[in-house]
Amino acid sequence: MLRILAFFLIILALSLGFGWLADNPGSVTFDWLGQTVNTSMLVFLLVLGCFVVASLIVVWLISAFFRTPHTIGNWWDGRRRDKGYHALSSGIIAAGAGDAILARKMTKQSQKLLDQRREPLIRFLDAQTAMIEGDHAHARSVFQAMERDPETRLLAMRGLYLEAERVGDESAARFYADRAVRLAPHVPWAGGAVLEGKSLAGDWDGAMHILEAQKNTRLVDRDESKRTRAVLLTAKAMDCVEADPKSAKAAALEAHSLAPELVPAALVAAQACFRLGDLRKGVKVLEKSWTYGPHPEVAEAYVSARAGDSVEDRLKRARHLASLRPGNVESALCLARAALDANELKLARQSALEAAEIEPRESVYLLLADIEEADTGEVGRVREWMAKAIRAPRDPAWTADGVVSEHWAPVSPVTGRLDAFEWKSPPQRVIAARAHVLDEETPAETIDAEAADAPGGSAAAAPKTLDKPAPADEAKSADTAKREEASPKYLPGEPKPAETMAHGAGAANGAEQQPARDAKPGKTASKPEFGRSSEERKEARFG
Repeated sequence: MLRILAFFLIILALSLGFGWLADNPGSVTFDWLGQTVNTSMLVFLLVLGCFVVASLIVVWLISAFFRTPHTIGNWWDGRRRDKGYHALSSGIIAAGAGDAILARKMTKQSQKLLDQRREPLIRFLDAQTAMIEGDHAHARSVFQAMERDPETRLLAMRGLYLEAERVGDESAARFYADRAVRLAPHVPWAGGAVLEGKSLAGDWDGAMHILEAQKNTRLVDRDESKRTRAVLLTAKAMDCVEADPKSAKAAALEAHSLAPELVPAALVAAQACFRLGDLRKGVKVLEKSWTYGPHPEVAEAYVSARAGDSVEDRLKRARHLASLRPGNVESALCLARAALDANELKLARQSALEAAEIEPRESVYLLLADIEEADTGEVGRVREWMAKAIRAPRDPAWTADGVVSEHWAPVSPVTGRLDAFEWKSPPQRVIAARAHVLDEETPAETIDAEAADAPGGSAAAAPKTLDKPAPADEAKSADTAKREEASPKYLPGEPKPAETMAHGAGAANGAEQQPARDAKPGKTASKPEFGRSSEERKEARFG
């Protein structure tokens, strides 16, 4: 719009000028080559303008004549450069597609047409082509040459880092990642690699320094940096909780404030507080963690916070902890275990059955088996709970990259990934195609599960089993062998269902042949094999 307005203004000015000259005519007289020329002012100005334009055209033609060789040379150079860049582009595309033959052809053509000193992508294409061809030694040499050029140094270190990772040289990979971080802290691959390397080496302070640099460069967002820092502080506190509980307490409390849902941070903070005699602070941390998410390790640490407490005191603590998150399976299990230790069998059974209704799983049925043994001592009922535990879903555990661990760790033992462990149910065991196959193939000497479910079925079935003991050398009968062949293969360290049932029957038959109904709660003459605690059974089952 402004250009159109300016054009019209210029036209208007010229029109006004020519109009003024037309209204005010004048004459110009001059002598040239002995002649006197007399003309009007308007004609003189037009002739003068044409003379100036002609002079400019002549000057331009003369300069163009002298620039012709240089112009022709530039045209040839431009055409050669265009062909070189086209070859370079085609080579990069071919290298990305994995076409080694075309990539090598385009590399040679671009090297011929372009100056490698001015175009560093030629060396990069050469290295990429060598990697596709399998000539990793040549690729490394090209990357090392590129490292000497400040323009391509970071790219070269990226290539050398990947080559070091390919051959499994972790020290060389960390070396190049460290150098890259010094040059460009904002580069994601370098910062992540250095952070992972320092975490694997246990340099938690160095890892937090790298994390802070990544946060300042906005490489990671605020929530992710808080979570990662909490994990690093927790790992640092776990390393020094025995030698320096004061430093461990400070680090763990900071981690707990950054990520209250991180259970290991609360546990190590409470442990450090207990070692320093600050019972109130440790209990407060555990209660806060419990409100964010009930966890069995938090319950165990809370109930046994004060050494030397009686079972009644521990039961009181369990009641208070369960009241913070009512209706949760972990709350019910915590109260049931504490009640069992205090011989409050009615409360223990009620809480365990509540946990079974909320989330039926292995530890719940194992706990019910322990309560049943302590309360009634009926072998049939105990074995019924054991059979349900075998087929029940497994309990949650610390799992990372397919590895199940008893304790949390800051990094994965498989990939080295930071904050990889999650509290979740591990992969389920392989079970029979039909859930009731064990009950259908159970011999007559064992308890019938269907009869046990009926009212009074367990009490009637248990004496029959005890009245007919089996010899020790016949513990593995033909029916048992047939059942083992039909049963699926289980993971190493896990007992087969048939073996568990047969083992329980052998323990029952090997005991004093006394009816289960004569046993008194809390008092057994000879403790059968399945009378172990749930923790002992779980350790035996999963190694």
